[in-house]
Amino acid sequence: MTLSYETVKTQLLDAALAHVPFDGWSEATFQAAVRDTDVAPAVARSVCPRGAVDLAIAFHHRGDLAMLDRIKAQDMAEMKFREKVTAAVRFRIEVVTDKEAVRRGSTLFALPMHAADGAKLIWGTADHIWDALGDTSDDVNWYTKRATLSGVYSATILYWLGDDSPDNRATWDFLDRRIEDVMQVEKLKARVRKSPTLSRLMTCPNWVMSRIKAPAKMPKMALPGSWTAPRE
Repeated sequence: MTLSYETVKTQLLDAALAHVPFDGWSEATFQAAVRDTDVAPAVARSVCPRGAVDLAIAFHHRGDLAMLDRIKAQDMAEMKFREKVTAAVRFRIEVVTDKEAVRRGSTLFALPMHAADGAKLIWGTADHIWDALGDTSDDVNWYTKRATLSGVYSATILYWLGDDSPDNRATWDFLDRRIEDVMQVEKLKARVRKSPTLSRLMTCPNWVMSRIKAPAKMPKMALPGSWTAPRE
């Protein structure tokens, strides 16, 4: 029987989600997922070298893909840009099917040895949102947009995890406030650019920042690959 890399990981992730509320994204959860799916341990470890950590990352990526599907299906033509960003962050939270898995993931990626993975995932979500909304910046703004949205998204997720209001109303109000804070910063930056005095003071910093370019985009490639279970 031949199984693709992604099929094996999907099976393991689906099985792991039943154990995460009890054991978190741990080795115990990973081993339970291997037993539940009858995936050969060697194959499972090849697909997920770090065990449950790789499954937690896959769970986050699954949420990003679901969010992108929501964005593509939504008619945003009449929305203001801030409304589009707000909607995208809300979509990302609404597509979560297992709040406890997110809670356990937040705990996992708060650990020093996994903090870099957590930061990369949050940055990736922000990058997906900006790309989906048509961002074409190729200078320092590419970084500042994603850094700012990463902060908004991570703060909103933490608030949402403790929110027990009807329909998460308190979370959406919190998100609106965070977006408004960002807009106030953008308005301040615009006033600085329009001020003759302040704009001259920023000449040197602006020149330095103008040298910063967005990273080159790597082409998406669908590489073939599959696992063939050994014959007994």
